[in-house]
Amino acid sequence: MCRIAGIISNSFSSTTLKEKVQAMCTSMCHGGPDDEGVIAHENANLVFGHRRLSIIDLSGAGHQPMADVNELALITFNGEIYNYRELKAELQGFGAVFQNQTDTEVILQAYLKWGIDCFSKFRGIFAFALFDIKKSTTYLVRDANGVKPLYYYHNDEVFAFASEIKAFIRAGVTHQHDERWPIWLLAFGNIPEPYTTLKNVFSLPKGSYLSYSLEKGPSINSYENVAHNHLLVDEREAQEGICHHLNNAVKRQLISDAPIGVFLSGGTDSSILTLLAAKQHNKPVKTISLFFNEKEYDESRYQTLVAGKLPKDDFHSHLTTSQDFDTHLPQIIGAMDMPTTDGINSWFISKYASETGFKAVLSGIGADELFGGYPSFERISYLRYARMFPKNIYWLTNLLQNNKLKRLLYLQQSNTAADYLFLRGLFTPVDIAKLLNTTEQQANDVLFKSFDFPIKKDYNKLDAAWFEKELYMQNQLLRDTDVMSMRHGLEVRVPFLDEDFQTYVNSITPAVRFKGPRPKQLLIDSFRDILPNDVWSRKKMGFSFPLQEWMGKNQQVTNEEHYKGTAAKQAINKFKQGKIHWSRAFALYQVQKHV
Repeated sequence: MCRIAGIISNSFSSTTLKEKVQAMCTSMCHGGPDDEGVIAHENANLVFGHRRLSIIDLSGAGHQPMADVNELALITFNGEIYNYRELKAELQGFGAVFQNQTDTEVILQAYLKWGIDCFSKFRGIFAFALFDIKKSTTYLVRDANGVKPLYYYHNDEVFAFASEIKAFIRAGVTHQHDERWPIWLLAFGNIPEPYTTLKNVFSLPKGSYLSYSLEKGPSINSYENVAHNHLLVDEREAQEGICHHLNNAVKRQLISDAPIGVFLSGGTDSSILTLLAAKQHNKPVKTISLFFNEKEYDESRYQTLVAGKLPKDDFHSHLTTSQDFDTHLPQIIGAMDMPTTDGINSWFISKYASETGFKAVLSGIGADELFGGYPSFERISYLRYARMFPKNIYWLTNLLQNNKLKRLLYLQQSNTAADYLFLRGLFTPVDIAKLLNTTEQQANDVLFKSFDFPIKKDYNKLDAAWFEKELYMQNQLLRDTDVMSMRHGLEVRVPFLDEDFQTYVNSITPAVRFKGPRPKQLLIDSFRDILPNDVWSRKKMGFSFPLQEWMGKNQQVTNEEHYKGTAAKQAINKFKQGKIHWSRAFALYQVQKHV
């Protein structure tokens, strides 16, 4: 797990290219504290850079950028290939020669054997750049779930890539901000892919590869193999399959030569992973947890229940207070690669995990999206009926004080972005226009003409799963988890997003997959024999902080002097009165620091 960067250009000298890539790597040193490498291929006007967080093969043999034994290809790699041992054995059967024990070298040899077809063979979380020396072609490749970030920039003079947006600025590749990002943040709470805060810097789509040469320029193609399985209709069979495939996912994601643990929040998802890891791991499983003085948010009782079921637990629990939040808020905002309303919880838990000595952890991200754990899985039926109303009555909701009802304003637009914002949106276009001193039409154009999302018209739970996975999880949870964990030199693994596990879950008929009186009933029933009853039977909390209270007392967020314009000052006063959610105030706070 690392940070990568590179530049290809015939407009700069080799020395200049090295200096720029060195600057990119230095800006991301927190994500790769163990080693650094910068290498040039002068004939191709190419420089690759790498910052290493050592997880597999901790020796110097894992130094990157790395070439194969015959120097036919060069790679800079961020991530983990969980099935690298199986692929390595297969490649050795074909005569491939290996110099070390890393999964990085397996990628090189797999490419030399299978070409671009190898990309779909990898199971893991990864983003890498691979240069085929003979073809003089570079490939940027991103994992099927988009767990690891990869951004690129291209103009007539330069092609550049990096794991973080800040790297492009540090190297002077570009300083131009995309002026649309405040509108996206105030509506979505994040900057949706493929866009970033920088103009012409884009996120590589998940499950795809970009091929680039100086002669042909960039071209993006998908490599992901979409499985078309028959739907499983037997509930018991589905439960057995879920157990089997999640056990396999946990087993292979525990592969590590460095200390590894589990995020244990006390909820169903993290508890399942903790208990499965305890069965699979050949050492006592270590967990990391947070608890609060605010009893409404404190889950320490449930964390202890799970820890008590482990044969020999190494349980690390940390009290996190409002004073901690006030102290570290500037660092948290500084850690953000792009503005977001998420990531505070990930920053704290990653900080404590790193200080405890972990290099990698398992996280329960993905379970809610797969099994219907969010309120949106119920609310989406309201959307079906709301879409039946004449559009000319939606504007009336602007007269209402209820922020949730005001979301009906989004439905003046007939597209998928509007549907999602009805479910999860922060500010409406009318409010955004007032806050940013722009026009409602401009806000609408940015929100509803910038994205090419597939049309969703059934408004069933499968559609809700798509909204949560492809938009909320992709643009917010995964991105913020990666940024905040890597800020502390920590790798976060996500067994619920294992490719084979997801394929199996997606083969279960929705009538079984989302069946039951409780959210995620099928997942609960699949592991009822190991889960403490009090963990799964209580009301869902999620990994939540007391941020409504903490942020409401924070002198930086609530200081009116930090806000420009009447609308912004009125909004922050409503927040101080408890009339709007903290996420809206936090989005506005970040925007106001930049306008």
